[in-house]
Parts: sequence; structure tokens; C-alpha cells
Amino acid sequence: MKFIFGLGNIGVKYENTRHNIGFMAVDHYAQLHQATFTATKLFAQVAKITVDGEKVLLVKPTTYMNDSGQAVRAFLDFYAGEIEDVLVLVDDMDMPFGKLRFRAKGSAGGHNGLKSIMAHTNSQSFLRLKFGLGHPQHTQEAVIKYVLGKFKAEDMTTVNDLLDRSSQAIDDWIAGASVSDLSNRYNG
Repeated sequence: MKFIFGLGNIGVKYENTRHNIGFMAVDHYAQLHQATFTATKLFAQVAKITVDGEKVLLVKPTTYMNDSGQAVRAFLDFYAGEIEDVLVLVDDMDMPFGKLRFRAKGSAGGHNGLKSIMAHTNSQSFLRLKFGLGHPQHTQEAVIKYVLGKFKAEDMTTVNDLLDRSSQAIDDWIAGASVSDLSNRYNG
């Protein structure tokens, strides 16, 4: 079984914001597989699909971004899952807008959602597919306003391309592509 966690914040206020690109990506993938999300007692909404014989859980934590690890831990415990079967879809301001990047392990890089997952799993060794957002001015206020801001109309072509490429990348990961192969194919 594979677990794909899209990180974001629940609520209409946060829909289509830069910080919610993880939610947008997992929603896009679910839509391609005609799957719908339902609420669970595991601090998340989940859509269950099967891809090439592999059971896959698409998960959107309902804990808000900074507590995403609570849902990851709950799903791994409930389904007796392994951290190696987790893919986290997450935004990254330190990458140029429109870039994708696979990363197998490492620090949170200041991302509170990743920090939470690391704290709840006691591991940095989970696969991430990062979505480049670009970086605003380096003031705390500017950063918060930027990540919680909605994508501009002129950004949507790039966003839609990111979502399409991420869906192909997810398919390749489920099919068993190595991190090295995924990085060579998608890290731009």
C-alpha cells in the first residue's frame, strides 16, 4: 500500500493558495482516477484508489499544515504502513516557480508541515515531491502574505502544467521508479 499526503490547509479561505499546492496536486490526481475524498477519524480526508494493482491512499490532512504529522502518524499506525511507502506533496518557496523536485530525505528547510511529519514519525527519510513557488521579499510578513495568497490568473498555465507533471511523477513512483530515476526525470 502507498500513501500520498498532499499538504495544505482546510477551508475555503485557503483554496487555491500557494501553500495549498499539495492539496491541489492530490485533488488533481484523485480527479484523474475519478476518486472522491471522504472524512475519516484519522485527522484527514482520504480517497482510496488502485493503480496497476497497488492500493493507494490519497490523503489530505485536516489538521492544518503545521500539524500534518498527526495525520501521517495516524494513517501509518492504522494501516501498519511504513515510512518508505509515503510520498508527501509539498510547496517549496526556495525553488523557482514551476519547478518540481523529488527529495528522498533531509531537513524540513523551515517548512512547518514537514517539521510536523518528522516529529510524529521520528524520521526524515520519506519521499517528498516539492513544488516550486518562488520566493517573495524576505520579511516574515511578505512570506506569510505570499504563501497564503492565491495564484494569479497568469500563473494558472504553469500551475496546471505542474499538476499534470506531478500526476505523471506519482504514476512513475507507484510503478516502482527509483528516486534516482524520478529525480532525473522530474527535477528541473
